[in-house]
Amino acid sequence: MLNFEFKNPVKIIFGKGQIVKISQEIPENAKVLLLYGGGSIKSNGIYDQVMLALKGFDVTEFGGIPANPEYKVLMQALQVIKEKQITYLLAVGGGSVIDGTKFLSAAALYQGDEPWDILKNKIRTDKGMPFGTVLTLPATGSEMNSGAVITRADTQEKFGMGGPGLFPEFSVLDPLVVKSVPQRQLANGITDAFTHVLEQYMTYPAEAFLQDRFAEGILQTLIEIAPRIQKDPSDYEAAANFMWCCTMALNGLIQKGVPTDWSVHAIGHELTALFGIDHARTLAIIVPRHYRYNFEQKKEKLAQYAERIWGIQEGTVDEKAELAIIRTESFFHSLGIDTLLSQYTDEYEGTAEKIEARFTERGWLGLGEHKSIKPDDVRKIVALSYS
Repeated sequence: MLNFEFKNPVKIIFGKGQIVKISQEIPENAKVLLLYGGGSIKSNGIYDQVMLALKGFDVTEFGGIPANPEYKVLMQALQVIKEKQITYLLAVGGGSVIDGTKFLSAAALYQGDEPWDILKNKIRTDKGMPFGTVLTLPATGSEMNSGAVITRADTQEKFGMGGPGLFPEFSVLDPLVVKSVPQRQLANGITDAFTHVLEQYMTYPAEAFLQDRFAEGILQTLIEIAPRIQKDPSDYEAAANFMWCCTMALNGLIQKGVPTDWSVHAIGHELTALFGIDHARTLAIIVPRHYRYNFEQKKEKLAQYAERIWGIQEGTVDEKAELAIIRTESFFHSLGIDTLLSQYTDEYEGTAEKIEARFTERGWLGLGEHKSIKPDDVRKIVALSYS
């Protein structure tokens, strides 16, 4: 097991009817900016619950944060923060709204001229404007971590950011919100969380037995509850387990003491930036290709995954590992997720070369747990996803 440090200061408020408690978490004299997405919270009752809880607070609203939070839109929200002298942010939404709020938390206190530099230059945020979240769409785990990913449409870029100043002060997780989540987003959420775990698990054996079991427990639970939650999003127990799996998949715990490989996310972000494909679906496109291309480095862990998650006990290490890749892709298919780039766009030719060039220009010359995946390897992985 590798050396590690772990601190996660986020207060989780989990369960039915817990939105009312946000009034106890926000300072009484705060000037609050309420941030949300396309407005579904106004039709599913969440907005009313939040506003009731905020009765008596000085509240300004900013809606319209899109999926893959867009820099241009967030800059409009930043202007509101400055004009209204906002002191506290409240994100009510899924990962996109929360990620956008994290950017605003950092940008509000940033002393530079161009907030995009926070992302472009990977500037760590040690102190941001305080914020809390009300999770409405389980998927990204952003409600309990300090990372965010922001998109810039005019340059077709998607970059990550983070730092200890970007942990939410609190996050409300009420599984009742899941009943209003569309089927497409349920599939995306399951896929996103599943892949988050794989990125922290599918490397090489590191003798971190408990971390492996934590990761495997999340994967097994997602597989178990997936058909239940898709059949009936109002199934509270399935929703509660789904929501907690998504949070636990990326709150930092399962990656401690083990090597990690975030290559799938790095490549997937480019597909979203170029084509607007849902984040989770880009992950499903790249996962099988990445594992096949890097089969020799990953086959021991793939075989362990085959045995413990898919119950594959017969065969050699290579045979088990190959079946693990097949079963993973089949799981994505069972959720209604396509796994080829050509199923999302007819303009896929040249994508591999374009992503290779971008990685080279940025100096991203060594991805993966061994830092051995070069831009040329990325090109070959992406090309495998065409058809």
